[in-house]
Amino acid sequence: MPILNKDMSVCISLAGRPSNLGTRFHNFLYDELGLNFIYKAFTTDDIEGAVRGIRALGIRGCSVSMPFKEAVIPLVDVVEPSAAAIESVNTIVNDHGVLTASNTDYEAIAQLIAEHGIDPARRVLVRGSGGMAKAVVAAFRGAGFADVTVLARNASLGPALAEQYGYAWTPTDPAPGADVIVNVTPLGMQGADASALAFSDEHVAAASVVFDVVAFPAETPLVSAARAAGKLVISGAEVHAMQAAAQFERYTGVPLTRDQVERAAAFSRVE
Repeated sequence: MPILNKDMSVCISLAGRPSNLGTRFHNFLYDELGLNFIYKAFTTDDIEGAVRGIRALGIRGCSVSMPFKEAVIPLVDVVEPSAAAIESVNTIVNDHGVLTASNTDYEAIAQLIAEHGIDPARRVLVRGSGGMAKAVVAAFRGAGFADVTVLARNASLGPALAEQYGYAWTPTDPAPGADVIVNVTPLGMQGADASALAFSDEHVAAASVVFDVVAFPAETPLVSAARAAGKLVISGAEVHAMQAAAQFERYTGVPLTRDQVERAAAFSRVE
């Protein structure tokens, strides 16, 4: 990594629970490619002040994670279609004081659904109703899935998300039977919820595909249970690598090869 200097471009992340995933991913590639960039993770209890700081300090890019994905929308200047369509942001790029927001989560999830060849005729159960859940549900709708249920306790966000895409909503665990189960909550994330299993063993047993968007740790209780049961697993680590690569290109203008993405992702998962 270059010695810190006045011309260095700074990128950051804002998250309720910061991790080193993005920090290690981006800084690994900055170092390998000889780019005069540095990346640092932050949390905040003043999201408006943090976004003002991005503009005021000339911070080049910002990754946005839970719970700030929707709160930043009125604070930026341009909202690209990928974020506007689902009213959720995960990337901000600063071009000389003009803040442009997009959503590379949606792009990554859509790509993973296609790459894993998930049949659109399958029944899907999505747990969660926040900004990332919007990206997940929109991606399934875009891929042609008709039978999707949103499982969310929030009696406002849950039904609104389901209705937006013509899907069903339930506030309580339905009977096992969904072919594809997707966790889009903090359950299983490092911290207070680290030991929580987002779906019961019965739901895992009934499913053929288990998808957990939690990226840290990569092996959540749900992912471990699904692997042990022989299910097709899509992990949050895969989502993170794809969306981070798209962010990297937006921040630096440098496209990445698949090999570079895979090596940076492997480096980022070392705890």
